[in-house]
Amino acid sequence: MTLALAAALTLVANSSALAQSSPARGNLQSTNNVPLADYLGLLQQIAPAAEEGAKAYLAAFYQRCGRTLSTVELRRAMTQGEGDPVLMGLIRASHLKDSATRDQWVQQLRCPDKGTR
Repeated sequence: MTLALAAALTLVANSSALAQSSPARGNLQSTNNVPLADYLGLLQQIAPAAEEGAKAYLAAFYQRCGRTLSTVELRRAMTQGEGDPVLMGLIRASHLKDSATRDQWVQQLRCPDKGTR
């Protein structure tokens, strides 16, 4: 992942200044309240490959772990340390449009308390 992409992802994950507003919901005070769709929209604006990789990660997590990942959990996967290696690999595979590598990363995804499924 490039340094610029890493900086952009960190900015999205940690900045309350980027919180979206919605006519139905009003202003959101922090990124902790950002709906997943809005968070993915921010990623798409910054780096389309990041949004595509995050969507692949969310789908794989749901398929393998049997539950939906929250926005907070996705943000944590993006920003803890150097980011979850599977998520970062999926973002890179999306950027390269490499479906074989994407499939390999999906197989490596581990559920938080179940191991792999």
